[in-house]
Amino acid sequence: MSIANQLKQLREAKGLSQREVAKKIGVANTSYFAWERGKTKPKKDNLLKLSNIFSIPYENLIKDEAADLLSAFHQLTDKRKEKVMSYTQDQLSEQNQVQAEKIVKLFPYKVYEKLSAGTGFSYMDDGSYDTVYFDAELAYDFASWVYGDSMEPVYTNGSVVLIKDTSFDYDGAIYAIDWEGQTYIKKVYKEEEGLRLVSINEKYQDKFAPYDEEPRIVGKIIGNFFPVDI
Repeated sequence: MSIANQLKQLREAKGLSQREVAKKIGVANTSYFAWERGKTKPKKDNLLKLSNIFSIPYENLIKDEAADLLSAFHQLTDKRKEKVMSYTQDQLSEQNQVQAEKIVKLFPYKVYEKLSAGTGFSYMDDGSYDTVYFDAELAYDFASWVYGDSMEPVYTNGSVVLIKDTSFDYDGAIYAIDWEGQTYIKKVYKEEEGLRLVSINEKYQDKFAPYDEEPRIVGKIIGNFFPVDI
């Protein structure tokens, strides 16, 4: 049985009109009408939706079409069969090439100690790191995990920040700061008596690091990302 006839039987068994089915899967009425008339055939994503609507496995919905194709193939002359096979192989090779081109290249990043976007996190310079991956190659000196939510929504807990090893550049830039054994990610403003550390998340109050407590700019934050799951 062709897909066209099968769709009609399944639809009528469910007591649905053509327009109702078209609406359920989000296609134009004319598109569905053409499917049942055998003028065109639904693509895979629409076939999957149809299988859900009609409560029939996707494989059962398409198996009769496969049988029809095989039957038509066997009716061809040997010369025409060769043409069909050659065309099929060309299409398969082209499809595999397109799929291969869609594979995303991932770049490794060594992510070291945690930096706090909150109340502070101990600076553990023990050389240990996690290797994570991202789909872009970015220039940086070192990378670190973000811990806390005071710099949300820009720098989210569990994300990775990229740091450029540099001294203070300008007020309001975002830096990694080492202060009293804790490290922070904050907007930094130089004041007469020390550094004011400002959060993006407004629920957090500013912190003030006096110069006599020797706060240190670890580096400037130049980017951030969530690692790609692999």
